[in-house]
Amino acid sequence: MSFINYSSREINCKIVYYGPGLCGKTTNLQYIYNKTAAETKGKLISLSTETDRTLFFDFLPLSLGEIRGFKTRFHLYTVPGQVFYDASRKLILKGVDGVVFVADSQIERMEANMESLENLRINLAEQGYDLNKIPYVLQYNKRDLPNAVSMEEMRKAINARNIPEYQAVAPTGVGVFDTLKAVAKLVLTELKKGG
Repeated sequence: MSFINYSSREINCKIVYYGPGLCGKTTNLQYIYNKTAAETKGKLISLSTETDRTLFFDFLPLSLGEIRGFKTRFHLYTVPGQVFYDASRKLILKGVDGVVFVADSQIERMEANMESLENLRINLAEQGYDLNKIPYVLQYNKRDLPNAVSMEEMRKAINARNIPEYQAVAPTGVGVFDTLKAVAKLVLTELKKGG
């Protein structure tokens, strides 16, 4: 749930990038951070292991204009992809306003995508959220790889509800900002409904 700071006239929203290990969550945030103007972003915090997997979260406050005289600030997080960091995933989902599920398009990662999506549903439910009711978009990352599953198969496996979806190649930025803009728009629409 967004946090409103009346003294600074700021609305803070939390967007969480969720998905299996090494699917490109951190790469998305790094690309956004590198391509965003210095005056609109905060510090990017990344905690990684020697294998370059995110252990805890990335954090990127991103200012995206005003609503009724309040500045909106988006805080972007990733969760660790590995299942044994489930407690961290749950903690990071607390207070979430929107979710981007980053799916790995490689054929050998399809089962991991489905497991991670089910884990997202369970962890959201434990926090009192329903994935069917919160702002949520899908990103099919690694579309440039030769072993990428067809879009039809990807949709059939993880997008039965036909939610907004974007193809991406995160290291080059393909689809990265489209995904962010889509989830931000959904979050802002929800915020305007509530106020």
